[in-house]
Parts: sequence; C-alpha cells; structure tokens
Amino acid sequence: MTDVLWYIIPKEGPYPWESDGRRPADLGYLQRLAAAVDGLGFDGALLATDQYDVWPLGSALAAVTGPTFRPLLAVHPGLTSPVTLAKQALTFQHLFGPRLLFNVVNGQTEALRRFGLHLEHDERYELSAEYWGIVRRLTSGEVFDHRGRFYDLKDAGSDFRDLPPLQEGGVPLWFGGSSPAGIEVAAEHVDVYLTWAEPTAQLTEKLDRVRERAAARGRSLKLGLRLHLIVRDTEEEAWAAADRLLDVTSQATYARQLGARGENDGEGWQRQFRQHGGRVPARARELETSPNLWPGMSLFRPGPGTAVVGSTEQVIERLTEYRALGVDTFILSANPLLEEAYRVAESILPTLRHGGR
Repeated sequence: MTDVLWYIIPKEGPYPWESDGRRPADLGYLQRLAAAVDGLGFDGALLATDQYDVWPLGSALAAVTGPTFRPLLAVHPGLTSPVTLAKQALTFQHLFGPRLLFNVVNGQTEALRRFGLHLEHDERYELSAEYWGIVRRLTSGEVFDHRGRFYDLKDAGSDFRDLPPLQEGGVPLWFGGSSPAGIEVAAEHVDVYLTWAEPTAQLTEKLDRVRERAAARGRSLKLGLRLHLIVRDTEEEAWAAADRLLDVTSQATYARQLGARGENDGEGWQRQFRQHGGRVPARARELETSPNLWPGMSLFRPGPGTAVVGSTEQVIERLTEYRALGVDTFILSANPLLEEAYRVAESILPTLRHGGR
C-alpha cells in the first residue's frame, strides 16, 4: 500500500509567499490543520525548516493527533549535536509514541554558513553520513565510543539509558539528494529516498542509479516523491489557477527567487531550475515540461517547485505513472493547505493509496 503524507508549515494561505495571500496560522490553526490531515486519512505530514523550529511544532501537532499520524521533522545535520538530537527523539517517542520520522536536509553551503557551519557541497554529505550513523545507533539504544572526522564521542548514549528506544532500528530516515555524494549517503543510510518531481524519463534514470548504489551495499530503499498539486474538476480550471498564481506574485518575489540561484549549490534545485531557466511566462502552460508537469512553483517559493496541474483524472494518471516507476511514498501539498487537504483526500487519496481506478 502506498504511503501518503501532507505538508504543514505556518506560511499558509492561497499564495503564502505574498503577504496579502497569507492567513494567520497560530497554534490553534496549525493544530486544527494537523487534526484535519490526520482525520482525512493521510499517514502524517512533513514539517519543514520554515520559520518555526520543527521540535516545538512537531510536539504541538503530535499532542492533537492519533498514533497513525507520523510527524516527519526536517533536520539539518550538524546544527544540533547528534547526541542531543537522539535524546530529543527518544523523548518524543516516550511522550507521543513510536511514530517519529526524520527528513534529512543537507541545505545549501551559503545558507548553512549563517548558522556557523562552514562546509562545501561534498563535505556536507561527509558530515551527514557520520552524523546520521551516530543518530541511528543512539536511537537504537546503543552506548558507544566514536572517533570520526567531525565527532569524537565517549560513552555516547549513557546519559539517557532510561529512555529505551520504541522504534526498532532507530528513527527512520527520509532523504533527498541528487548529486553523486547525496546518492551515496542515501544508499548507505536512509530508509526512504525522496526526490522532487521530474519528467518520468529523467526521473527513471535517477531512481535506477539510487537502486543500483543501494544494491551495491546490500540494501534496498523505499522511493518517495515530494510534489505540489493544482487539481480542479477540469484541466482548464487547473491551468487557470496556475495562471492566477503568476498574476498575484510580485516582481520582488520573482527577483528574490531567481536571484537565489547564485547561492544554491543543491543539485536537486539546479535540476529543477533548468526546467524553466529562470523565465517568468505570460501563461503558466508555457512552462509545461511534459503532460501536466509544471516547474513554475520554484518561481515563487523555495523547496520543491514542480506541480502536477490538471483535472482529477489527469492528476491520478500522472501519480500512477510515478508509482509505476517504483515510487511508493508521496508527500503532497497544495494551497491553501487546509482546504486542499480535503480536496486531495476526497478526490485523489483513495485511488493513490490502493491503486485502483
């Protein structure tokens, strides 16, 4: 059965990258959103590295959701000690049950320097491999010494012996990285390999490479897709909604997003950027790269910038094509997050989860 998660961040509204398209999202609203996502049958939600720290947000949402709602917390390796992170994770398990997931985010070199982490692209992945190896062992209940390139630990885990792990094998790791270094980290350490949407031929090549590298290490991975949806009753209505996003977006937002290319050395972002080349079209469909696939979201917002745009039947068809490539996990979003969670749950989720037509 396919796993389907939603997306929860405090920047909420019909076009939240603009101040007039954003609605207030206080604690009560975010808890209502999480409860709705849980009640609608999604398997959890990705909590991204947005304006709120994921730990208090994840705790607040876990407190109002049931045991099948899995918070996927985005974490930058290196910004928190791996020992501290492991203790936080074990504490979370004991308070809210064995449902925590980690989304490994390696970020961009320039952005991480603002947090005091000065590493180049491939060094970030070297740190990630060491960091998550430590976290995995600690959240599995081990106590050990470790001496590596980045960490020198003595009796790691001894300070929280009274917090035995509740998730066998440690907290599951979800991770996306398109560079050779990123794929090697995925092959060795992660449970679910995540990718942003791309045309199927291009995506097939990458997923085959991931499978090959994992198999070389005697491992197999689940494959996940992070994807935005613009789904309406008809194809015309869906593309009109995409046109509306172009119309309401300010020149300042376009300039900020397109100007960010210089400091973004992530291969996944660059692959995404190449789909539109920094061009703001007069009409959304001018950027359609393959049937119903639209990379225009990255003109507005950071992170995954590709959307599937179309009627309910077309969106189901595109997602079914991705599932045929071996994708068995989807992280979906649409704006506004609250109302669109209902739309997607009612129109897309039953078919996507069970594979029927």
